Amino acid sequence: MQTRRTFLTTASAMAGSMAATSAWGQAEFVNDESTTETESEVTSTIRHNLSSFRALDWRPYFPSLKNGAILVDTSSRALHYWSQDETIYKLYPSSIPMTEDLTRRGRTAVTRKVEGPSWRPTPSMLKRNPEWPKFIPPGPDNPLGTHALYLTWTYYRIHGTHDTRKIGRRSSNGCIGLYNEHIAELFGLAKVGTQVLLI
Repeated sequence: MQTRRTFLTTASAMAGSMAATSAWGQAEFVNDESTTETESEVTSTIRHNLSSFRALDWRPYFPSLKNGAILVDTSSRALHYWSQDETIYKLYPSSIPMTEDLTRRGRTAVTRKVEGPSWRPTPSMLKRNPEWPKFIPPGPDNPLGTHALYLTWTYYRIHGTHDTRKIGRRSSNGCIGLYNEHIAELFGLAKVGTQVLLI
């Protein structure tokens, strides 16, 4: 039988623990609220991503593997790569655009590869965030990470990120982000002309 004193002691301890957890959560995301989503129910999200993050066959998505192929699945937040000769298949977790209106889907291709990319915000980014710098050179503060694959779509890239919290989340202004070690590997595999499909 629980006494009133035991109940109050337990309730007080639980409240303190919840406050500490809440404060930690706010500290974790306080500086990142405008660029990274905060998951309200992490457990269900992780379960969903684990069930969706699986190997795929290229045939439903591409007529051939000429020049290799990259598939970005925005629902599972995963990037798939197949080499032209089918000897290499890679599956990487990715970040995706923050909102549906920033998300572009369809077919494109790699037009340029840049190691150590510089970054300039797009006109629409500067309109939304006039305080942002107009240019960031290559380095640890650059939002494109260590490597970037430029696409036929203006302003859209597949690139790395120095902020590893963004991977697996809705966190970009339109681009697809990978861990720096993954984009470095993909950079070595993909070539100008590699076909890309975002679904």
